[in-house]
Amino acid sequence: MKQNYEELLEQVRGLGAYRAELIDVEKIRFDRAFRELCEQNACGNYGQCWMCPPDAGDIDELIAEAGSYRRALVYQTVGKLEDSYDFEGMMEAARVHGELSRRLTELFETQPFSRKLHLGAGGCHVCPVCAKRTQEPCRHPELAMPSLETYGVAVSELAASCGMNYINGKDTVTYFGALFFSE
Repeated sequence: MKQNYEELLEQVRGLGAYRAELIDVEKIRFDRAFRELCEQNACGNYGQCWMCPPDAGDIDELIAEAGSYRRALVYQTVGKLEDSYDFEGMMEAARVHGELSRRLTELFETQPFSRKLHLGAGGCHVCPVCAKRTQEPCRHPELAMPSLETYGVAVSELAASCGMNYINGKDTVTYFGALFFSE
């Protein structure tokens, strides 16, 4: 039975995605240089989150894993900010994006894909404090979500390849996620 992807895209948009598009994985550019950016620890999660480097795995293996899928459903959310320094607004937009990602995980579980890999924005946000920080195993491995960047995805190029804007105007913040799948 052929999957009705337009219906699935509409469901994703209906759950709160600003945009949602399909792309063949072979058109996605992966770059191992993202691991070097992670190692600079600008976000503070390097070695502090099970779904972030170095604990997420070898970059070449992660790129090979993501590249082994046939398609990806890419989605984005756009949050409004008071100004470009509105950190609280950015965190609220990230929370909203994380909630959407969790709802999409549930939706994707109902789909007849033989294999799937859900990648989110900016590291896993399932727990308020990752168990890695308290030297415990991951509390929710079934819900934990690594980021697109952890897998070496060039997100700005991914957005362009999907006809999406990476930046959606003054005083906004845009987050991306993708479900990699094979039928």
